[in-house]
Amino acid sequence: MLGLFCYFYFMIIETLYAHFLECTAACTDTRKIQKDCLFFALKGDHYNGNKFASQALDLGAKYCVVDEAEVAMDERYILVDNVLETLQQLASHHRKTLNVPILALTGSNGKTTTKELINAVLSKTNVTTATQGNLNNHIGVPLTLLQMNEYTDIGIVEMGANHPTEIALLCQIAKPDYGLITNFGKAHLEGFGSLEGVIKAKSELYDYLKAHHKVIFVNENDPIQLQQTSGYDQVHKFGLPTSLDTRLELVKSQPCVTLTYNNTTVNSQLAGTYNFNNMAVAIAVGSYFKVNREAIINAIEYYTPTNNRSQILKQGNNTIIMDAYNANPTSMLAALENFKQLQQGKKHLFLGDMFELGQTATNEHQFIVDYLEQHDLGQVYLVGENFYKTTVTSKQIQKFQTVEALKSYLNTTRVEHSFLLIKGSRGMALERILDIL
Repeated sequence: MLGLFCYFYFMIIETLYAHFLECTAACTDTRKIQKDCLFFALKGDHYNGNKFASQALDLGAKYCVVDEAEVAMDERYILVDNVLETLQQLASHHRKTLNVPILALTGSNGKTTTKELINAVLSKTNVTTATQGNLNNHIGVPLTLLQMNEYTDIGIVEMGANHPTEIALLCQIAKPDYGLITNFGKAHLEGFGSLEGVIKAKSELYDYLKAHHKVIFVNENDPIQLQQTSGYDQVHKFGLPTSLDTRLELVKSQPCVTLTYNNTTVNSQLAGTYNFNNMAVAIAVGSYFKVNREAIINAIEYYTPTNNRSQILKQGNNTIIMDAYNANPTSMLAALENFKQLQQGKKHLFLGDMFELGQTATNEHQFIVDYLEQHDLGQVYLVGENFYKTTVTSKQIQKFQTVEALKSYLNTTRVEHSFLLIKGSRGMALERILDIL
């Protein structure tokens, strides 16, 4: 009976795959329909793609994959039991047909910046297909795989997770040949429970690579990574100046990171000491894949951050470190440590709530406030429900319950000739204060 089920499952995916090969792309959003694409009518807590299947066809989709029989009006609708699972199964099937090495990366902080840096380096001598933006979840990873084709030399797949077993699932779909973890930090504690839970969940990537005898890139400066990969022989190490594989050393981090790569100086456009490790990963990966030194250095030096990730902006007579794409206790503290080292005159910090911390939210936000009270970093503006509940004694720290309340205050206060840090979780969208500043 199980064999019969597997046979029918295989036939369904094979038939769907034949349709996919007729299409130009896979799509899940009617606002981004491409002509002759394959549309997947996904469901979520607040949406049902089945309701937009006919619209997708009207906009140019060739076929629609749906899981509600009443919407399947003709042969252009492909009815399945579960659209999401079918998307994942199709991506896994497609992955098996590709003769393409895939590098997977995960971590608590810096995943997307590291992925972009790796892509910048590898694309110097290869045709790469990489995760777009931060589409790194159970939907984004399959869509990334379905973008790969016979012209792809190397695939770069970012993997995100906020619960245990998610990375393991993504590995089963993507079947990576190489992998790395940027770091282990206090992110998504609501789902992982503790830092130990984070380490275990992120290390699901290591578990897969070890089990399949694949290559792991490991930062020698990170004792947790070294511990997690202890005893495994397929390891390419980088980080320390004495590394046998790739010798890297931080020279300075202000105003942007400068490092040496095998005794050659590299000047980046990235702010923050924490970005040294992100660049180190990209350099190590490029070196492993035989990208020449000049091309690697060129890629790192000309990479410009976007999307509110470690960007340095000039606005009037102010200089701004815009790092408001996301935040957790580890990345927030790293940003503050870096900002503390700045030797500029007047400094202002705009810090927003850190999300997905669960029961630890109160303590983690108070810890950041306590740090700010112990170190004179400049005038501090805290915004969000969690920061608003903290206990503050310093006159240099002001609290605002909402971004709108902060904007109202800024309308009456001039911030000039200063160095600014803007840092908060994505949901806070602190870039909204830029027009006021």
